[in-house]
Amino acid sequence: MTEDDRQGGLERREKGGTRTMRIAAVGDFHCGGHGHGPDLTELFTDASRNADVLLLLGDMTTHGEPDQMREFTRFLSGVDIPVLAVLGNHDHESDQADRVQAVLEEAGVRVLDGDAAEVDGIGFAGTKGFGGGFGRHALTTFGERETKAFVDAALAEELKLERALSELRTETRVVLLHYSPVADTLGDEPHQIWPFLGSSRLLTPIENYQATVVFHGHAHIGAAEARTPAGVPVYNVAMPLLKAAGLRYRLWTTPAPERRGRG
Repeated sequence: MTEDDRQGGLERREKGGTRTMRIAAVGDFHCGGHGHGPDLTELFTDASRNADVLLLLGDMTTHGEPDQMREFTRFLSGVDIPVLAVLGNHDHESDQADRVQAVLEEAGVRVLDGDAAEVDGIGFAGTKGFGGGFGRHALTTFGERETKAFVDAALAEELKLERALSELRTETRVVLLHYSPVADTLGDEPHQIWPFLGSSRLLTPIENYQATVVFHGHAHIGAAEARTPAGVPVYNVAMPLLKAAGLRYRLWTTPAPERRGRG
């Protein structure tokens, strides 16, 4: 599909004279390699037909092995819309995140790791995120070096997201995460593991840079949606959660800026 074809498809989805972009978002596929995993071909074909951009919110693999990611990317072969992704904790399991990311990128997926991207005037900022807990119960850099290292990892992800959002100059700014920035999308996940499912440290860049919407995965039995204290919508798009609601992916629509003249 050419750039003109893709742009034309976007324009054919105008509503009331206003151009729109439809974004399909889903995560937590957990492909296990050797053919052990869900057949995602129909899901991605449907998303490609109904959306202008596809977002993958981490945990494409079960153990973070390159062969597992190759299995996953085979399902993307029929997708002809832009695909953006962040890695998840499972994609890091085998300490081969760089190789796993390279497999995704070879398949044409733009992986965001503290990076920003723009598609048809809509901005995207993404990073994996990390745990640490929420609000006044969040873990702090005090005590053993192992505790401080855990908090430092969360702080590093906060800074990555801040860097990515600071690069965007678009009116609409879409945030991709694997971990949640709010506790309210953790739903029925056991409270004992909430500190390992997200971190409210991610809220600072989201709200300071006035993000438009946030998508994340990771919490399989969480809640579908919530809002940050400033009112930014947050959607949990973990595939097990969506499947329980009878959905294949979350489809979110936003106004898109008019195309610029070619000069």
